Amino acid sequence: MTKMSKENLTLESYENEFSYKENKSNLNISFNRIAFIFFIFLMTCSIYSIKVFYLGSLNLKFQDQKNSQIKKNFRADILDNNGNLIAKTVNTLTVGIDPKLIIDEKKLLINLKLIFPEKDFRETIERIKRKKYFRLKKELNQNQIQRLRLLGDKSIRFEEQITRIYPQKKLFSHILGQIDDKNNGISGIEKFFDYELKKINLPLKLTVDSNIQFLIREELIKAKEIFKNVGSAAILMNVNNGNILSMISLPDFDLNRREEINDVNYINRTTKGIYELGSTFKTFTLAAAFNERIIEPQTEFKDLKKKIRCDKYTIGEYDDKIPSNLTAEQILVRSGNIGSVRIAQKLGEEKFRSFLGKIGILDKIEFDIEEVGEPLIGNWGKCKLATVAFGHGVSTTALQLAKAYSIISNGGYDIKPSLINNDLDKNKKRNRILNKGVSEKINPILRKVVSTENGTASFANVPGYEIGGKTGTADQPKGGIYSKKKINTFVAIFPTSKPKYVLVVLLDEPKPNKEYVYHYRDGRPSYKGNWRNTAGWTSVEIAGKIIEKIGPILATKYKEAN
Repeated sequence: MTKMSKENLTLESYENEFSYKENKSNLNISFNRIAFIFFIFLMTCSIYSIKVFYLGSLNLKFQDQKNSQIKKNFRADILDNNGNLIAKTVNTLTVGIDPKLIIDEKKLLINLKLIFPEKDFRETIERIKRKKYFRLKKELNQNQIQRLRLLGDKSIRFEEQITRIYPQKKLFSHILGQIDDKNNGISGIEKFFDYELKKINLPLKLTVDSNIQFLIREELIKAKEIFKNVGSAAILMNVNNGNILSMISLPDFDLNRREEINDVNYINRTTKGIYELGSTFKTFTLAAAFNERIIEPQTEFKDLKKKIRCDKYTIGEYDDKIPSNLTAEQILVRSGNIGSVRIAQKLGEEKFRSFLGKIGILDKIEFDIEEVGEPLIGNWGKCKLATVAFGHGVSTTALQLAKAYSIISNGGYDIKPSLINNDLDKNKKRNRILNKGVSEKINPILRKVVSTENGTASFANVPGYEIGGKTGTADQPKGGIYSKKKINTFVAIFPTSKPKYVLVVLLDEPKPNKEYVYHYRDGRPSYKGNWRNTAGWTSVEIAGKIIEKIGPILATKYKEAN
């Protein structure tokens, strides 16, 4: 710039052209050439402007087309894994009254009472006095519609709306949830996938199987007749991909009745209810020790006391007949409390807590419905470490229990439980979160819990299915102390040589049945009556009956390789 200011610049004018001289060099530029370049530039700008306008118009057309696909009063159907309809949308008429247009109120009310004899019209009379439009009746049948039209009353107004029909009634109530009068999902799948159900013109297909769901529900209903429990839950899930084939919580309700339920006993016990799940946690304690490679199945623990103290609390064995010298494997098979505490003490608080976090026990789970409970554990310390080792002082959901057992048994791979298909992509690498070899050590031990006399789950030893598992009996906390009310749980893994399914069965407040006859599956004589209110005598019995019923379906229909 400095040099340029010192140089001379000369312009020489001509008739149709001009030139300038700089540093003794002359450049001749034709005016026609400049005009041509300007014309090319103008044409280029015009082409780009037209292109932008065209693309913009295409985008508007696309948006219009997209918006045109959103139908009024539309909601997609929901199907089970077999393609069976479990939620269907139908168009219905509702009738409302505009009080401002009523000519003869007395005559109108008489006619309406004749058409709706079951309806209490005291509220209707009050609403007429307010002089504001209100809805009188939903879901009219054809006879009612015809009779209302014949009245010819201008104050009567019909409105079209959609309603949901649930062909299976109660079977999927806690999964599907409901919608309100404005086509908005208010619970369950209907709420979680509300946007998709309104916008996508395809059915939503779930992983659940209606046949399996029905069979499991039937056994849970029978369980209530036998053990008089106030509620129950069951989950059947594929341990390798997290697909849920069945998820039931009792009591359930008929979705078609559209009742507002405030009774807490109708809580979804599979996902929303959080419970202390007792000795099912002993599997986590042992698996964590295997994962850290600090013990082996045959590692011996000697001089195990029948009772120990931690601060002001006493921890004891549930059975005084448990030997004082046990291997790590025997501690789980015989469900030893003190042995589990010793294993946890070897692990230490940090490693045990980290392990529980990995398998998804401690944090709120992400799932396909919003009705999900948040685990409770409180502050860690030496006493918390001891009690969590055998499943006390920590509360979580049945769904998270199923997930954790799946990870422990499937080779240590992470899974995401889902009601929407999670088929494994053969090209996608699975995420191993536990060390190799943990499942190979834990699964044979879970098998012995079921298959041996010293195990606590022999009533679930159904021939042909190679079932393993763990029982859990827990006192329910109430008012800061433990009550005599129980949560009895059994988690089954099968087949243990190549795990494919996890089944969780939970009974809420079961009672012993002195008249019930138990039939052992290993040839031992039948046993009538029982005073023990433990999972081994309640939940295990029901789980065995469930597997007997659903086993043939699983063995044939769901035979795909892991």
